[in-house]
Amino acid sequence: MRIGELAEAVGVTTRAVRHYHQLGLLPEPERLANGYRDYTLRHAVVLARIRRLTELGLGLAEIRDVLAEDAAAHDTGKDLVEVLTELDQDLARQEAAIRERRARLRVLLEAEHLPAEGPVSPELAALFARTAGRVADSPMAALDRQVLALMETAAPPAERERLLTALGSLLEAPEAVARVDEVYALLDALADAGPADPRVETAARRLAECTPRELLPDSAAVDHEHAFLRALYAAFAPAQAEVLRRTLRILTEES
Repeated sequence: MRIGELAEAVGVTTRAVRHYHQLGLLPEPERLANGYRDYTLRHAVVLARIRRLTELGLGLAEIRDVLAEDAAAHDTGKDLVEVLTELDQDLARQEAAIRERRARLRVLLEAEHLPAEGPVSPELAALFARTAGRVADSPMAALDRQVLALMETAAPPAERERLLTALGSLLEAPEAVARVDEVYALLDALADAGPADPRVETAARRLAECTPRELLPDSAAVDHEHAFLRALYAAFAPAQAEVLRRTLRILTEES
């Protein structure tokens, strides 16, 4: 058989056949006097097996190992069972991950409103929903939500759970939500102010009062020159950044 005839018989492309030759998966056939490859039934059998293995999801490196082991041990199927078992286990993990992702997507899609910062976890989306109408026009609230979405994404699972629990407890009481509204208003009013503005101290005290202590690391771990904190301060106006610095100092001194 010529290469085109072999490819057509097995249902692959001639390019695939040549690629399998280059990788050593398919043995090179003898050549006729005119230089053309002369493929036999053995080549078709091996090529068909390669196709079946690729359709199952095996990588070409894994297929090479299977074929090499079969040729060396003359024990067809022994090592293939091991490879297929590993593939099955990997697919099971992927299947479980897909089910979990789809469950999260259903929660988000069934919600009345998706937050502008989304996708976020259903838990954080629910927290955003509690204050969405009250602070819709607050630039500080919008930036705060972006930072919270960032923190949720970057935090390890245990820290993420601690963050969401602390925020949930903060917003349970209506009066707590009102205090948050007040802080956002104070910070918005400082958008064009300098760090020495007398309103900075008041805003810092109010922010400290409504910030759960559970959100903070140990006082020794608060480094105002840390790259993340420096980036956070740089995202705010000078007076607003000073509020955050003073708030952290107040909280770490009192904790």
